Amino acid sequence: MSDKVLVIGSGAREHALAWKLAQSAHVKQVLVAPGNAGTADSGKISNSAVSISNAPILTQFCKDHNIGLTVVNPITLLTAGIIDDLTAAGVRCFGPTAKAAQLEASKSFAKGFMDRHGIPTARWKSFTNPHEACSFITYAEFPALVVKTSGLTSGRDIYIANDKDEACRAVQQLTQDRTLGAPMETLIVEEHLEGEELSCLGITDGTTLAAMPLVQLLKHQADGDQGSQTQAIGAFCPAAQISETLSKEIKATILQKAIDAMRQEGWQYAGVFGARVMLTGQGPKVLGFKCSFQEPESQVILPLLKNDLYEVTGAAVDGRLCRCLPVCLQDRFAVTVVMSCVGYSDGQEIKGLSIAKGLGLEVFHAGTAMKDGKVVTNGGRVLTVTAVKKDLVSALEEANKGVSAIEFPGAVYRQDEGYQPVAILEQARRL
Repeated sequence: MSDKVLVIGSGAREHALAWKLAQSAHVKQVLVAPGNAGTADSGKISNSAVSISNAPILTQFCKDHNIGLTVVNPITLLTAGIIDDLTAAGVRCFGPTAKAAQLEASKSFAKGFMDRHGIPTARWKSFTNPHEACSFITYAEFPALVVKTSGLTSGRDIYIANDKDEACRAVQQLTQDRTLGAPMETLIVEEHLEGEELSCLGITDGTTLAAMPLVQLLKHQADGDQGSQTQAIGAFCPAAQISETLSKEIKATILQKAIDAMRQEGWQYAGVFGARVMLTGQGPKVLGFKCSFQEPESQVILPLLKNDLYEVTGAAVDGRLCRCLPVCLQDRFAVTVVMSCVGYSDGQEIKGLSIAKGLGLEVFHAGTAMKDGKVVTNGGRVLTVTAVKKDLVSALEEANKGVSAIEFPGAVYRQDEGYQPVAILEQARRL
């Protein structure tokens, strides 16, 4: 029996999801709402204009189109309770409930959860008063701090302060534009953790964890791991420099421990669950939880996955994920490079996509649209180019060939993607 699947979202991770789901022999069609130029009329995959923020309309759409599985990925919709509403109406959904999704949407909520269940994270405190926040900073035991808003951010509301004066200025910066009399958003002040940052994701039915390989994120804007840190501008998988022992420790003491804790607190969870982790001198510590497929992690994990993604997600929804284990991966490396657009308005034509695909690469669209029959830019993060090869160096080289073939005004990307991890891996091979 073939099913129709609805994927909700418009980024590169949703393109990667649709691409992987469409490979299943059980799937007849994948609809993406709203989707982008990469998911528009591509084989089994096509876009839908259905309203994704209106639960009754979305419910009726799923029933009218015989949707067998709905995958909701945007965290804003998850925290708004779209899974709760659709499930109550009889729609089969993959994604966490609104309560559980708060683990990604609210940093103070997540920190409290970690404290209750002994999950390692940075020392922290939350504030709704800027004067109290600065007083705490003045007497904090740790010299370098991170100041950020508790809610969802795009990276612009996170400040890494080198000293206490800088941290207090960050507090003022985050509060100065507030409307007089309006309640201030909760701020988090925490110690700045130093080390190597990794991402670990898995799929769960609320009991069993189907863990994916660890992903190394690249967050420095400039080549050679220089410049300011921003949203991840690339990734590779698996993180080969991490031992199997440490990988198992992270999955057991962080992911599985959190899943068990959610079940103890009575939360239902059938979806993606993960964390971004810092490897510190005191062991791995959680920077933040993730309750949806992430970018750019999805673009390097899914191309390596041997399992039928539709079978795995369906098993999670039905509470029988244990029957789909183990998760099997290609014995290869995947590297993805993010291409962004800076200094130009949307609507710039993108050229060279067919050349990159002709090299055997996967080009996952993020901020793209169709205009007069051409693919154009439609956002800051435009594309991710992914290569899968037997070794990391070859994958890096091939991904960069694809990036070099693609052109659009204002295109920026990191040209030495994976510089530091490749050096680490090559050094390990020579020992």
